[in-house]
Amino acid sequence: MTDYVIEQAPVPVLPVAGSEGVFPVRRIYCVGRNYAAHAREMGGDPTREAPFFFCKPADAVVPVRAGTLGELAYPSATQDFHHEVELVVAIGRGGADIPVAQALDHVWGYTVGLDMTRRDLQGALKSKGQPWEAAKAFDHSAPVAPLVPVERSGHPAAAPIWLKVNGEARQHGDLADMIWSVAEIIARLSAYFRLEPGDLIFTGTPEGVGPVKPGDVVDAAVDGLASLTLRIVQGGQEA
Repeated sequence: MTDYVIEQAPVPVLPVAGSEGVFPVRRIYCVGRNYAAHAREMGGDPTREAPFFFCKPADAVVPVRAGTLGELAYPSATQDFHHEVELVVAIGRGGADIPVAQALDHVWGYTVGLDMTRRDLQGALKSKGQPWEAAKAFDHSAPVAPLVPVERSGHPAAAPIWLKVNGEARQHGDLADMIWSVAEIIARLSAYFRLEPGDLIFTGTPEGVGPVKPGDVVDAAVDGLASLTLRIVQGGQEA
């Protein structure tokens, strides 16, 4: 048994739909600008800009169990807290330089998640050419629904993905609109990082990102796969 000199941090885990088991989270990778309309609303040009990658810490995950109302605290250091709904891919088999044709063999399951963003801080950092971690990788910035094993979900390539705030539609797209497919994302990402079991990949968001405030209720889903509901609550310390 390893004799740690400080208390070991707990391993972040996600629930698995229809199971008592949990999925241990190792890393969280995110894809930027993977839907053409969202790339345009963020000032990009999807005909010239390939999606790029950034990371969140594993303990940014906020598990939201099926049929429950989760809570997410409004974080400090922002006045413009934004939602981004995304298909989330869970890796179950490791590898590097994975060919596109073999990439889906590395997928353990799928779900829906939110890439929560301090948009005002992101804009300020971008204007200075500085990294985005403070805008994207803060505590509790990745609410995620229970994972659905690929044996049950298959590999969804076309399905509505949407988000509502207080019942009002904010984001709506289709997985078929992704610039890069899941297989292409895995292949490209594995050229930069060796992927391992426990990794999550947030695959980008459709257009319609926008702000939330304390008291708002957010519903998000990939139809036929998974959904989550949470309330934004007043924060004190960083969320």
